[in-house]
Amino acid sequence: MFNIPNTLAFIRLLIAPLMFWIILNPQVFTDNGWHITWSYYTAALLFVIASVTDFFDGYVARQLQQITIVGEILDPLADKMLTLAAFLGLMMMGDASVWAIYIIIVRELFITGLRTLSLSEGIDINSASWAGKVKTVAQMIAIGFLLMHWSGGELLLWIAVALTVYSGIEYLIGFSKAYQKKGDK
Repeated sequence: MFNIPNTLAFIRLLIAPLMFWIILNPQVFTDNGWHITWSYYTAALLFVIASVTDFFDGYVARQLQQITIVGEILDPLADKMLTLAAFLGLMMMGDASVWAIYIIIVRELFITGLRTLSLSEGIDINSASWAGKVKTVAQMIAIGFLLMHWSGGELLLWIAVALTVYSGIEYLIGFSKAYQKKGDK
């Protein structure tokens, strides 16, 4: 259970609420005489560190053959906690569209429910698809731009929303085909 990939996912679980708190409390930096951009830099740095652990936990798990059931649950949970902490913090601070964040959250909840159903039915669709990986990268880039208050962040967010919806539809189709195939046996 406590192998390198699971430890990296656990680190993401710890970083997410800290980053969320920093996004919501920029006055911690300004009250101490620092420019507000330091809160942006700190939140973005934490997000990048956590995002890097996301890449490495999967890579290490495959290379060292340390894929575990705990890891299969912990990794997507940590991913969602990280991205949702960033998106909700940005939304609460008025730096991200409420509708975009709503769509992303609804998709994530729906897919989480679908994953639970697939596990209970003995259907293996947990492997991340190409669209799911692109969605994750697009979300991470959008979060980075929004955290740093760079121009184009809102456009990147809506691109991430489109990819999020697309990957959700792809996931649903994959589940439907696997469920149908299982029923045919």
